[in-house]
Amino acid sequence: MKEFNINTLVRTNILQLQPYISFRDHNEFNAPVMLDANECPFGEFNRYPDSSQKKLKNKLAEMKGVSPEQIAVGNGSDELIDLIIKVFCEPKKDAILMMNPSFAMYGFYAAVNENEVLKLDLDENFEIIKDDFLKITQERKIKIFFLCSPNNPTGNSVQDIEFFLQNFDGIVVIDEAYIEFSDNRSGIELLDQYPNLIVLQTFSKAWGTAGARVGMAYASEQIIRLVNTVKAPYNVNSLSQELILKILDDKNKLKENVERILEERSWLEEQFKEIECIVKVFPTDANFFLIKMNHVEDVYQKMLQEEILTSKRAPAIPDCIRINIGNREENEKLVNILKGIQS
Repeated sequence: MKEFNINTLVRTNILQLQPYISFRDHNEFNAPVMLDANECPFGEFNRYPDSSQKKLKNKLAEMKGVSPEQIAVGNGSDELIDLIIKVFCEPKKDAILMMNPSFAMYGFYAAVNENEVLKLDLDENFEIIKDDFLKITQERKIKIFFLCSPNNPTGNSVQDIEFFLQNFDGIVVIDEAYIEFSDNRSGIELLDQYPNLIVLQTFSKAWGTAGARVGMAYASEQIIRLVNTVKAPYNVNSLSQELILKILDDKNKLKENVERILEERSWLEEQFKEIECIVKVFPTDANFFLIKMNHVEDVYQKMLQEEILTSKRAPAIPDCIRINIGNREENEKLVNILKGIQS
């Protein structure tokens, strides 16, 4: 295991902060009469949700091969990104590092917390240039490095993850929102080796429950305690917890979703080869494609006219549109429209 003292990275006031703990969280009994939280005695959802998400964490722990104490559950991964920055980054003092291009919310939450955002430009294949990484991390004091793998919006996975873990003295966050669509192993398998590692996953993509807003952070017990210290007491509502517990009971749910999406991904790749306005389809390990187009603005506007909403990445990624994989009916409509566009 890599030697690491997490306390040297944590904000001093967070180390001294006492977490809010619901009375029900530290009592083992389930009282039939609950008069402690000023709730309304009437209604189907009149009680506050389980603040520590015990049932959900126990199920996830069994599924992922970690302890429940190594899991934090958030109102989507976005909340967890914000909380991680709050734990480790002193406002107006510390900096984060993120890939460029990558998921914009790393920079957004850092900016909200008044932290500097440093960007590591990717090469023409959207790979990290290791020499650039070593240079910026040696020249600048950086608290957190956000690695999105597979990366959004490019679709490719980060290669040689352990190189970055071994050569960075801060917290490495691997965001695995799209890991289920990839053949690469999860960073969760590396948690015992790297105490500075946090892995984010979500139920929003492969599980098909984006509306429930449930994300997870996997890390050492020490890091998870810190994240739980700064989170809101009832951050994941009862409806969402119940829904996720229900779909976890369906052993085939994830497998079926992923198989169908990968089948559609392969079908679309073949169709794209025959489309004149497409210049390049970038390799993807996710449930979307980054596509370089001729006359990208015209293509984007044409799809809007046909009531197909896509994600225009130009000018940040010139001439490119990100298109996620739909069902067969949606995909056929997309292909037919693109085939009708002359380059």
